[in-house]
Amino acid sequence: MNIKIQSIHFDADKKLIAFIEEKVKKLAKYHDGIIGAEVFLRLEKNNEKDNKISEIKLLVPGSDIFAKRQCSSFEEATDLSVEAITSQIKKQKEKARGL
Repeated sequence: MNIKIQSIHFDADKKLIAFIEEKVKKLAKYHDGIIGAEVFLRLEKNNEKDNKISEIKLLVPGSDIFAKRQCSSFEEATDLSVEAITSQIKKQKEKARGL
């Protein structure tokens, strides 16, 4: 799986990039047709503590799967985005099976 990580308005450190790659790679066990993933990390320019946004776009044949979460840390936002994508994949598989 090809994973592209882009950080907007800041430079992501190696530890954060490794954390995100590990989380996104785990999605492959839910869907075997994943072509790649694009992850966008944004730092909002406001004074709120929940100013970190993680967007994940999962490239799969048919239609892409997208999730966006905003939290106080990129790790938390990525975790929630991965959870949202996991549930979307499960719903998509149930729908395909006709359950």
